[in-house]
Amino acid sequence: MPESRRRKNRNAGDSQSNDPKSPLSGAQQFSVDGLDSEDESLPAWYRVTMFGLMIVGLLWLMTWYVTSGALPISAAGGWNIIIGFSIAMVGFFMTMRWR
Repeated sequence: MPESRRRKNRNAGDSQSNDPKSPLSGAQQFSVDGLDSEDESLPAWYRVTMFGLMIVGLLWLMTWYVTSGALPISAAGGWNIIIGFSIAMVGFFMTMRWR
């Protein structure tokens, strides 16, 4: 089956700049060379705090389960689960800013 004219034009020139009907024919080139490249790494204290909160939350939960509710705060009772997960979740939410 013979190819259409439109298909032949696309195969003949792979670049879009040759097609005058293309919406990208007059587009300007974008370069990332001129952008300011700031050091986007996080400070060491942020990483330590992030991982520390995740570990402290996990240890809180493990302590509560192992001691059958006697530690870390016996008066809190079942709220110790929410406290432990909350501490760990703050650490996990901090990972959203990590680059």
